[in-house]
Amino acid sequence: MRHTTLTEHARCIWGDEYGPTPECDRRREHDASYFVEELTFAGPDEIIAMIRELCPAVVDGLLPVWVRNLAYRLLLLQRPDDPALIREAAFDLEAHGPSWDEIAEELRARADTLDPEGAKPWGSRP
Repeated sequence: MRHTTLTEHARCIWGDEYGPTPECDRRREHDASYFVEELTFAGPDEIIAMIRELCPAVVDGLLPVWVRNLAYRLLLLQRPDDPALIREAAFDLEAHGPSWDEIAEELRARADTLDPEGAKPWGSRP
């Protein structure tokens, strides 16, 4: 099987809490550095699709936290003025440990500057 999407590639390496892990004969592509290379050059829609499919409730999924952090970092570099996405990244950082709380607060403040109404991010509690 050849990985046709970033989501398939991630699922093949780390599994999927919500579905079967596909059989794959492409062992070279299972190296995390190869995945990071693919992630680095992925577009924002492809990265968002991966996160939403593999981690639908933000605090779940088998995607490692370091991959999620990198994915959100790359998303924010590509969409720096998207307040909903900035808030989503802040929520994700808070959900995965206290060591990133200051960065999450900075992100939330940036989102509030862009959008004072403060729409709730995808996956957050009401």
